[in-house]
Amino acid sequence: MTSKRTDSDSTDRMNGSRSFARDDRAIEGLPIRLVIALVVGVAALAIMLNMLGGIGSVGDTEVTVKIADDDQVIEADATGSSAEVNAYAIDENGNNVSDATIVATADSAQLDGVLDESTGDDNHATLDFDGSQSLRADQDMGSIQLEVIPPSDSNYIDEQPNPTIRVVSR
Repeated sequence: MTSKRTDSDSTDRMNGSRSFARDDRAIEGLPIRLVIALVVGVAALAIMLNMLGGIGSVGDTEVTVKIADDDQVIEADATGSSAEVNAYAIDENGNNVSDATIVATADSAQLDGVLDESTGDDNHATLDFDGSQSLRADQDMGSIQLEVIPPSDSNYIDEQPNPTIRVVSR
């Protein structure tokens, strides 16, 4: 029993040729389906990356500066007086960080240049301002910003704000 269908599909199959003009298969919805799948995929990828972004890098430890209690406030250089500040590099768990560099830069107080000191094995650095700190004429108080540059061969990072040194005129 043979079927004698005469529709276009069976005729094209028997002849071995196909024409795009006579192709009546439904592919009109395919491009919009691809666009929807692409949008859903990109949204899902963005959500997954956002969740991973909150984790942080594995093994990175925050390092910060601890200033000795009696060195948090220094005098401005009205009389040419120098000031020494004892600073310590510590990690987020309170452990010592050796071979770091502590950098002091001007914030709202003025500072002649940039002052930097390396911590030794005892994580201690003495910042000697030598009278380079000052305030503007209309200021009574200002601050000097501290930054820690961790050792290059370590997993320490300094992304959180560090304490500042207050400069006052007396």
